[in-house]
Amino acid sequence: MNRAHSCSVYKKCGGCQLTNLSYQEQLSFKMKRVISLLGKFCRVDEIIGMDEPYHYRNKLQAAFSTDARGHAVSGVWQSSDGRLVKTDSCLIEDEVSGWIVRAARGMLKDYGITVYNPSNGKGLLRHIMVRRAFATGEIMVALVTTDRVLRQGRDFAENLVRRFPHIRTVVQCVNDTDIPLWIGEKEEVLWGEGYIEDVLCGCYFRISPASFYQVNPKQTEVLYNKALDFANLKENQTVLDAYCGIGTIGIVAAAECGRVIGVENNESAVKNAIENCRLNHTKNFRIYKGDAGEFMEMVARDKKKFDVVFMDPPRAGCSKKFLMSLLKCAPQKAVYVSCNPETLARDLHVLTRGGYKVQKIQPVDMFPHTKHVETVSLLSREI
Repeated sequence: MNRAHSCSVYKKCGGCQLTNLSYQEQLSFKMKRVISLLGKFCRVDEIIGMDEPYHYRNKLQAAFSTDARGHAVSGVWQSSDGRLVKTDSCLIEDEVSGWIVRAARGMLKDYGITVYNPSNGKGLLRHIMVRRAFATGEIMVALVTTDRVLRQGRDFAENLVRRFPHIRTVVQCVNDTDIPLWIGEKEEVLWGEGYIEDVLCGCYFRISPASFYQVNPKQTEVLYNKALDFANLKENQTVLDAYCGIGTIGIVAAAECGRVIGVENNESAVKNAIENCRLNHTKNFRIYKGDAGEFMEMVARDKKKFDVVFMDPPRAGCSKKFLMSLLKCAPQKAVYVSCNPETLARDLHVLTRGGYKVQKIQPVDMFPHTKHVETVSLLSREI
C-alpha cells in the first residue's frame, strides 16, 4: 500500500489533501507534523497506520443539488464557496453506502421528492447520511429535509429497504436552518427503530442519527486500546470520561476499574450512552448531561477526586475552564485523545505548566489520505 492512488475529483473536492502521496509518504508527513508540534513534550512513538487505507469511513454524507437540466445530483459539499462537487465514488467512503445514495437519488423523481435550492429556499431534500456498522452490517439511512412534510416518505423507505435488506432503519431529519450538512433536531422514523447497533472493543453501541461515533472503526479500536493501555486501570479506581459521547471509552474502561463517571453535553448522545450501558450490562458507569468544563468546576469546588481522567474533546480542544479545574482536581493520570495536534499542543502546555508531565504520545492514522491525525497522550502528576 505504498502507491499514490488517483481520484478524478481530487483537486475539486479537497477532502483528501494527501492523495497525491503514497500511503507511506502520508504517514511520514503526519509523523513529522506531530513531532514538530508535540516532540518538545516527550518522545513521539511511531504512527500506527492501516493495512488497507481505503473505504474505511462508516459514515457518508452526500449533499444534493440539481444540474443545468434540473436533474438531481449528489456529491461533496464545499463549505468554503457553497458549491457541490459531483461524484459517485470515493476512495475513503464505504462503497455500500455509496450504492445506497445512488439508488435513493434515482428514486427521487418517482416519489416527487424535490432537491433543496439554497439560492431561493425552495425544494425539500438537503442531503442523505448513511451509516454502516462494519461489525454487525446494520445500516442507517437519514434523509435530511427542510420540512417535516415528506409525502410518500414511508413508501420511499420501504422501497429502499427492499433493494438493500441490510438497512435496519430509515429516518427523516429536519434541518430548517442555513447550516448545510447539519442533521437537525427533529426526527421522524420512516422505517425500523431509528437506530443501528455496532460492536467496538467487544462492547455493543447503539447509534442514532445525531450521535457522534468515530468514522474509522478499525483504527478506533487501535486508538482506544492504546488509551486503555496508557491508563493501566485498577479495580478500585474511579475514572472520569469527559466529553464521553455515546459512552464508547467509558463503557470499555468500566470493565477494568471500580467506577466511571461520564459527562456529555449532547442530549441525544447521553440517551444513547445510558442505553449502551444497559446493552452491555455496565452498572458502574454513571452519566451526567452538561458541559465538561462546568462539570469539572463543580468537581473541583466539591473537592472530589478521580484517579484517571480520559478526555476526548472536539477539534477545538479542551476549554480553559476544564483545564484549570483538572489542575485543581489533580488526578494522578490523564489520558488525552485528540483529533487536532495544534490544540493538543496548546492544552499540553497548560497542563505541563500546572504540574503534569507528558509520559507517552502515540499518533494513530484515523483518516488516511487527509491531513488529519489522531493522537493519544499519557500525562501523570509530577508534584
